[in-house]
Amino acid sequence: MLLKEKITAQLPEWRDRVTKLVKENGDVKVGEVSVSQIYGGIRGVKSLVTDISYVDPNEGIRLRGYTIPELLEKLPKSGDAKFPLAGGVYYLLLVGDIPTLEQAQAVENEWKQRNELPDYVLNVLRAMPKDSHPMTMFSQAILALENQSVFAKRYFEGMTKMDYWEATLEDSLNLTAKLPSIAAFIYNLKYGNGEFVKPDPSLDWSANFAYMIGKGDDDEYKDLARLYFLIHSDHESGNVSAHATHLVGSALSSVYYACSAGINGLAGPLHGLANQECLRWLLDLQGEFDHFPSKEELEKFAWDTLNAGQVIPGYGHPVLRRPDPRFTAQFEFGKQFMPDDDLFKLAALVYEVVPGVLGELGKVKNPWPNVDAISGTLQYHYGVTEFDFYTVMFGVSRIMGVTANAVWARALGQPIERPKSLTTKMLEEIVAEAK
Repeated sequence: MLLKEKITAQLPEWRDRVTKLVKENGDVKVGEVSVSQIYGGIRGVKSLVTDISYVDPNEGIRLRGYTIPELLEKLPKSGDAKFPLAGGVYYLLLVGDIPTLEQAQAVENEWKQRNELPDYVLNVLRAMPKDSHPMTMFSQAILALENQSVFAKRYFEGMTKMDYWEATLEDSLNLTAKLPSIAAFIYNLKYGNGEFVKPDPSLDWSANFAYMIGKGDDDEYKDLARLYFLIHSDHESGNVSAHATHLVGSALSSVYYACSAGINGLAGPLHGLANQECLRWLLDLQGEFDHFPSKEELEKFAWDTLNAGQVIPGYGHPVLRRPDPRFTAQFEFGKQFMPDDDLFKLAALVYEVVPGVLGELGKVKNPWPNVDAISGTLQYHYGVTEFDFYTVMFGVSRIMGVTANAVWARALGQPIERPKSLTTKMLEEIVAEAK
């Protein structure tokens, strides 16, 4: 297998590098932790390691060192597609190099050989209450696949630690191969006729998702799917879904257990629901006027929102100090393919007005839009108007990143995660001694 060969070739050097770093420099202090950080959700504490992605304050997310604009230019595309293959994205995340078109298609072919979804998974989803949230269904479908885990089977057969990563890679490929089918079936079950549509072997991973939700004839939406799955694929390892996946995986739970846990975290309102909240705010804004608002009217609406103690969703980022390149990529997509869409034009006006309002407010370090500010608007334009499904698509993409991290965590022998807790009294005593 191509991916196994590429990772195998890198492992000796990586293992030596990590071993040397820990052995010779294990006592070097990386940072300090404050009481406010301990009580503030461990925000900003440097305590995790990942070589898959990094959020650069000036350039945005870097996947294996590459910015979003660089990836859109360099990653291979197939046929008439205007955006890269997801197979190329996954190759990059796992291997660390920009693949050739042939290598990206090799990953796509690997997925096609593994994408069959067992009937019992479909039946599990059919048996769930009709009002089940799509994310509950998504998590349950992933968990239902755990009985097929190669890692779990080989672990109990006594495989060596050096082989953990290979079994994890097998599970990761098997799971990611099935994600478009799982997501599309949930969509059809919740909002359509309940039909299970099998993937078209002539289509790539992203385009198949579009095909299976009834958009097989819409080339623009296929490209939107390719773009969406690329830009949401990873975001360091400290966010809830990534960290939850890593934490559960560190116990040597299979990627099915780990990814189900990560999806449960992604379902939280403070994490993965931001895209639908941004769209909801935009639709509420649109409903406030019987005409297209002027800059002055929009500015007043923004101030009214802030003065009422509410936030303007989609604006601001804890790390970035410029517009999120993931927003920019989607905004450029909108300008190219849907410039006359009323909701998109409104989103563009918000982009023009709101950063100035937030800057004048003086409390926001980064007044610029993030990825969520526009993604729901694009989906809405192409008829995917069901808000509560957006996070499922987010999850389909993000599992590429967390499984790539899981493979490397096992390859480098990362241990079970077990931070130490303190009592409030202990912290008070530490503070007293420091004074």
